[in-house]
Amino acid sequence: MTKQEHINYWVTAAENDWGAVQNIFKATEYIYALFFAHLVLEKLLKAHWVKDNSENTPPKIHHLVYLASKTRLAFTEEETNFLNLFNQFQLEGRYPDYKFDLIKKYKAIETKNLLEQVDIIRICLLKNL
Repeated sequence: MTKQEHINYWVTAAENDWGAVQNIFKATEYIYALFFAHLVLEKLLKAHWVKDNSENTPPKIHHLVYLASKTRLAFTEEETNFLNLFNQFQLEGRYPDYKFDLIKKYKAIETKNLLEQVDIIRICLLKNL
């Protein structure tokens, strides 16, 4: 595959996941919506990783700030803090005891607010590819 095909692969996967985020949110499964939103950001950052590096295969990690740091993207401190916060919805969200804590904390309004911020970053990442 060409570099552009690799980028397109990550973008397509992210866009498919973004559709899932909307459906999962409507089903009121908020933690799962946030988990999939993390995947969206991760995949778009991996598209940027491919764009900005000589190799076409990004590292098999999920840490958003680390992935962003290996691109030419310039995030504000606020955006970096948001990506750091959003990391909690990846691996930790898979463990039942941690997931139950998240379920108590992130209800409809909190999730909607986070997803709106994800959408802003998502659109920005897409525009910069």
